[in-house]
Amino acid sequence: MSEFPKARDFFESSTAAIGDHELRRKLESASARHLDHFAQVKAEFPPYDDEREAAHRIKTDAIAHLDELLIELTAKLEARGCKVFFAEDAQQAREYIVALAKSKGASNVVKGKSMTTEEIDLNDSFAKAGIDAIETDLGEYIVQLRGERPSHIITPAIHLSKEDIGQLFTDKFGIEYTAEPEKLTAEARSRLRAIFLAADFGVTGVNFAIAETGTLIVVENEGNGRLSSTMPETFVAVMGIEKVIPRLEDLSHFLEILARTATGQKLTTYTSFITGPRREGDLDGPAEMHVVILDNGRSSMLADPVLREALNCIRCGACLNVCPIYRRIGGHAYRSVYPGPIGSIVSPNLFGSAAGHLPFASTLCGACKDICPVKIDIPRILLHLRWKESTGAHPLKWPRAIERARRGARRFAKTARYPRTIRALGKFAAIVLKPFAHNGYLRRMPGPFGNWTKYRNFPRPRPHKRPEPERPPS
Repeated sequence: MSEFPKARDFFESSTAAIGDHELRRKLESASARHLDHFAQVKAEFPPYDDEREAAHRIKTDAIAHLDELLIELTAKLEARGCKVFFAEDAQQAREYIVALAKSKGASNVVKGKSMTTEEIDLNDSFAKAGIDAIETDLGEYIVQLRGERPSHIITPAIHLSKEDIGQLFTDKFGIEYTAEPEKLTAEARSRLRAIFLAADFGVTGVNFAIAETGTLIVVENEGNGRLSSTMPETFVAVMGIEKVIPRLEDLSHFLEILARTATGQKLTTYTSFITGPRREGDLDGPAEMHVVILDNGRSSMLADPVLREALNCIRCGACLNVCPIYRRIGGHAYRSVYPGPIGSIVSPNLFGSAAGHLPFASTLCGACKDICPVKIDIPRILLHLRWKESTGAHPLKWPRAIERARRGARRFAKTARYPRTIRALGKFAAIVLKPFAHNGYLRRMPGPFGNWTKYRNFPRPRPHKRPEPERPPS
């Protein structure tokens, strides 16, 4: 993967995103719809919290016994005719998959939606090898046409309006402009169908891998994952080591909460159970199936007793929808495949210390913890990563404006221990700033406060008045 952007890049990209009012409108609208749908299906399903607790317990236990479950999964997959490859890092995974495609003489690859293949930069490797790889999830297809990364784990094109997509299709395909979603979807479907029929190599991600039976579960809404895994002669499933769960009976707990939390559905349209390559008598399916099991920093997360909880993540994207930071800057500002609260946790471990600034991109409000379907304590882990970054061998170097704000916050924390001093400073500020206020608000502030008033007004400080003591009744 290319070099991860530095803290200054995030500071600049997030500043630009905050100033993009149209982007914020799109993010607020889309995330609000997600949350409304989630609230509705949750209310209609009283056992939701019980299922959430069960999923948390199963994942926690699975992560604690990951070595045993991966051995069991591998044995069952190989017994079903799959070829299993363990990739220590992204480069090993890329090289294995691209070499396999070359050995099969593949020239056209169809890809189902997969954040793991985004993580390892698989499309770039295919392109360098002269192999045409097409994303077949509609959102992924749209951002690929734009030459962009997905900006959301579940909704890759969340930052775009239907008008943006209509103009994109006009520019790319030369069709008459339309912003009607039905017509745009029909246009994409007609083009992708031909691509599926011509493809000789398919790649998808994996939502869950069941150790007991050697079954891979792919959950999606458009059928692209099913077509990518069954139509080509060679199929590759790419999964992180954390995707494994022990038993088939465990799966129902996750299916009950994943779609509800991710997209506000009772169940996704397609839930595929993949049990190996085509066998004698089967009408469809690949002649050859490979499973690439990726580490890429996950073992280091497993070794950390606090951080390992993040491996419970089932990539529902709900924490992005409620995050006040993500909803204002969008996914691209993070410059990471995994944005938002959970991305701020996993990115430093997958992409190295260069992403060490991301755990600081949080208000620690706790909304992500409240909505997480597997009850990951995201704020606690973010604080843990902040502590590690601050005390590490190479502590993070922040842009000057942020560093000044941090020093100011530390000084304020010391001053706030003395209420009389705070009241005196409040009175002083109220007197000094009164001439500059307009309708009770300040439009410009000096120093580090200037970043606030670039985008919103600041309420003018007012003198603190002590409450009058209550008089005893006469």
